[in-house]
Amino acid sequence: MNHVLLYLGAGLPLLWGVAHLVPTRSVVSGFGAISEDNRRIITMEWIIEGVALIFLGVLVAVVTRIDPQSAIARAVQVSSAAMLLVLAVISAFTGFRIAFLPFRICPFLFTTSALLILAGALL
Repeated sequence: MNHVLLYLGAGLPLLWGVAHLVPTRSVVSGFGAISEDNRRIITMEWIIEGVALIFLGVLVAVVTRIDPQSAIARAVQVSSAAMLLVLAVISAFTGFRIAFLPFRICPFLFTTSALLILAGALL
């Protein structure tokens, strides 16, 4: 059961990261007429968040696959869950205040992923 929880916890941010990357062009164009520098910054930050989420998911999945009971795996799992909780707090104070539904989902998705990972790692 622990492996299932860990893989579910890893899969959510991984899939959300991929879903984050797909609409990058339309998200950036949604900002309207902004400077080229601002367009590049928004593009960079949007891509970075998607890649970071994918990395967290892959990292947890890889250590779970290799040796889920090792101290290194536990450290990776717990620190990844902590990072997801940090992202949940940031999202709660920023994206959650936006009317666009996917932004409002982020805090719940990140918290759920973190709790699944922690449950799989510590129970």
